[in-house]
Amino acid sequence: MANELDELNDFVNPAGRDVNVIEKQLPVKVGFGSLLFEILLWCLGIIPGVIFLFMKINAANYFSQLQQKIQADASQIDNFLEQRVQILQNVAPLVSKAIDLDKDVMKSVAAYRSGLALDDAGRNQLSSDLDSSFARLFPQIEAYPELKAHSTIADAMRQNSYLQQEITAARTLYNDTVTLWNISLYEWPTKMIVAAKKGYTTRIPFAASAEVKAKAREVFF
Repeated sequence: MANELDELNDFVNPAGRDVNVIEKQLPVKVGFGSLLFEILLWCLGIIPGVIFLFMKINAANYFSQLQQKIQADASQIDNFLEQRVQILQNVAPLVSKAIDLDKDVMKSVAAYRSGLALDDAGRNQLSSDLDSSFARLFPQIEAYPELKAHSTIADAMRQNSYLQQEITAARTLYNDTVTLWNISLYEWPTKMIVAAKKGYTTRIPFAASAEVKAKAREVFF
């Protein structure tokens, strides 16, 4: 039997397909069949009903622990993002004194000083905003050799590069945990029934910013 998808014989799209994260949380729902399943277990006797009850307790504990893991993974990203904010706040005024810095960059610095709101959506937005701010800041530094040679600015550029790598590693770990959460929600019967009763929804993975995606499409060599 031939493969349903065959890259050797079927139509191949040479450009591939651009993939984007869908900003949508899906609620977990179960139908009457799940309720009937639980009723049948109790009808079969006290033991099957009690066993399934303990299975649901274990599932609830599993989700509670997994939520703590997601929080811990997110906190790692938050720490690195906060350090990037600090770098931007330290470097932007130095550059601004030497050249007429893009006003949007200084507006971004002022906005970051007002505090960080790092929920699932806010974390991804902050990362995107930082990528955008640095994308406007560093080309201006590159255009002025005397700025690039400034020890504080040069050190900040190195730190930013390092933090970007750390964020990539941290967000991979975060996305792995989020994927585990999203998959577990739909493991019927136990976990899915518990998730539906608790009103859990899927979580949105950490996504690359538009600036990073555009940069990745550039020709490097």
